[in-house]
Amino acid sequence: MTKTEQQPRSIAEWVTFSVASLILAIIVSLVGYTWLNEKNQPPILSVTKKETIREIGGQFYVPFEVVNTGGDTAESVQIMAELLINGKVIETGEQQIDFLSNGERQEGAFVFSQNPRQGQLNLRVSNYKLP
Repeated sequence: MTKTEQQPRSIAEWVTFSVASLILAIIVSLVGYTWLNEKNQPPILSVTKKETIREIGGQFYVPFEVVNTGGDTAESVQIMAELLINGKVIETGEQQIDFLSNGERQEGAFVFSQNPRQGQLNLRVSNYKLP
């Protein structure tokens, strides 16, 4: 019986091994960093009026934008609008966004028959559910 001698590794093998190890270390580091920093924060939702109110055919369109700045995705995001004139609720509106992931923005518009400029318009996120 003869023993086969193991050849010393070539420079190309060492370079390939080093590059593969470096790539693996970077991937593991990025996954760990993301896992530690995400902390499974709940959704943080905010809604704002986007532009000026448009009047078309006797109806008033109020564009809005809703943003999720939290960590988790929110489903069935409910947005409410109330138009108050002289302290009384004259009109209300509802919108539902199917889902908003972290950092995602969605736009929409509420449509009123009364002019929102003549009163106070309140926009808010009323509820959501977790996936």
